[in-house]
Amino acid sequence: MCGTWCGVRAFGFYLVHWRAWIRPLVVALYLVVLLVVLPFLVIGLQKANAAPQAQAWFIGGLFVLLTLPIAFWEITQHLVHYTKPEFQKHIIRILWMVPIYAVNAWLGMLLPNLTIYMDTCRECYEAYVIYNFLIFLLNFLKEQVDIETAFEDRPPAKQLCPFCCFPPCRMGKYGSACNPMMFFVVNARS
Repeated sequence: MCGTWCGVRAFGFYLVHWRAWIRPLVVALYLVVLLVVLPFLVIGLQKANAAPQAQAWFIGGLFVLLTLPIAFWEITQHLVHYTKPEFQKHIIRILWMVPIYAVNAWLGMLLPNLTIYMDTCRECYEAYVIYNFLIFLLNFLKEQVDIETAFEDRPPAKQLCPFCCFPPCRMGKYGSACNPMMFFVVNARS
């Protein structure tokens, strides 16, 4: 009686209630990767007759396999308990640094001639993470304290050495002064 419509409704139900199935899915995917990748690592070590480079590659792969599930678990926990998006979207972007660095380092040992390209991509993402961290801090401070008002009430601050010859710095408009400097740091980093 229900036919295809019941299947579509059931699928829609699972899409709406994704928080119930995302963690078991991540654990299942990790187990599948572990059962597929670990034998590949062991076979690669045996074929290389345990040369020092192969041993380093194998040990690095084991640490990557230990690192990835912890990072993905933290990311999925933030996705499941997504109650403060103005903070958590930046936290999730920061947490992605762990798997990116781990996989980049491991692939760098496996493919040394491509390391410069992978490091370039990683450095660009690192600049993006610095930007997200600063935005996260500004969002957090704005929720806790009215930054503009707090800094406007302060007297001008004297500059530290070697900038002591400059006039005292007014503290008002902190947020508007912070954003251009933040973009400068991110662009200089990338």
